[in-house]
Amino acid sequence: MMLTKGDDFPLHQTPEPVAYAGTDRNFYDRYFFNGYAPDGSGFFGAAFGIYPHLNVADAHFTFIRDGVQYALHASRELNMERFDLTVGPISIEVVEPLQELVVRVNGEGIAAELRFKGRAFPIEEPRFTFRIGPRTFMDYTRMTQNGFYTGWIELDGVRHDLVPGTSGTRDRSWGVRPVGASDAQPHGHGVVQSFFWQWTPINLPSRSLFFHINADRHGAPWNTRAVIAPDGAGHDALYETPSAVMEAPMEPGTRWPAGGTLTIQRPEGPLEVTFEPLVRFQMRGLGYTSPRWNHGLYHGPLEVEREQFVLADIGPMAPTMDNLHVQIVSKVTTSDGETGMGVFEQLILGPYDPYGLKEYFDHG
Repeated sequence: MMLTKGDDFPLHQTPEPVAYAGTDRNFYDRYFFNGYAPDGSGFFGAAFGIYPHLNVADAHFTFIRDGVQYALHASRELNMERFDLTVGPISIEVVEPLQELVVRVNGEGIAAELRFKGRAFPIEEPRFTFRIGPRTFMDYTRMTQNGFYTGWIELDGVRHDLVPGTSGTRDRSWGVRPVGASDAQPHGHGVVQSFFWQWTPINLPSRSLFFHINADRHGAPWNTRAVIAPDGAGHDALYETPSAVMEAPMEPGTRWPAGGTLTIQRPEGPLEVTFEPLVRFQMRGLGYTSPRWNHGLYHGPLEVEREQFVLADIGPMAPTMDNLHVQIVSKVTTSDGETGMGVFEQLILGPYDPYGLKEYFDHG
């Protein structure tokens, strides 16, 4: 047993010290942030993960400037202390829980200070529980919140302040999902892995919209919901419904979305939301599906690395699948007259019948 700072707070979920999180080696606890200017430019993202049973904490910061995506990756040994929200040059400060947080970065020629303030109470997405054959693949909870950012980003000594009205999304998720080294144990004869995911947090002038869907290979949703959150709303003033449908074709030759139309059913009638793609962001800049910097991988006591790539040079169907996961910054228009900005995140792994994807490397 090991006592840590967390044990002086009423946070325990098991009879053990906070340093221990149940028994599943894939348990994780994670922060995510993204943001963009009112015209969709200046996209940035940050992520911070703790993996108690792997003794790893990792963090990532990434942003787009002049068609190039820059990324800073960092990983260290956790040393059991889950209240230490610093990994090398990247740190998170919780100023006011559920309302205000700060991301700070300073290393390898990349620096930033980004202060997030929420627009309404965070939404709690339905619990994600998914099995592949007999094996639990995911079992986690996520809260998501839209808000506004202030601050700056610096690249090699050149500092850019965030423009007024910069908005975005942050989330917190915790539970079980594949992290660290891959599980080499086969899932069993005839069990084909497949994963379909869309997520579209939207910032409008007076409210936030949220939609997500996880579906099986046949297109049947196993977790989906839409939420409308007016500015300043508490947890009891959010409109939530599972009755929402996204129609979104794929960009030819890719598994990336080429815009789309979301229809949310409401008592007063359907709300149609259209997405016009502006900027593509590769989630590998935050470690997602990255062969080297995927979440929870062990890099030793401390490892820091800067990465950059030209977005126009990215091949959408690389054999390692590390370019499939994207967020598309989009102009959003609603049928009741509001225009705003949001992201359309998509990840499709393996077969997906509604899009005619039969193999792992098929594309639209």
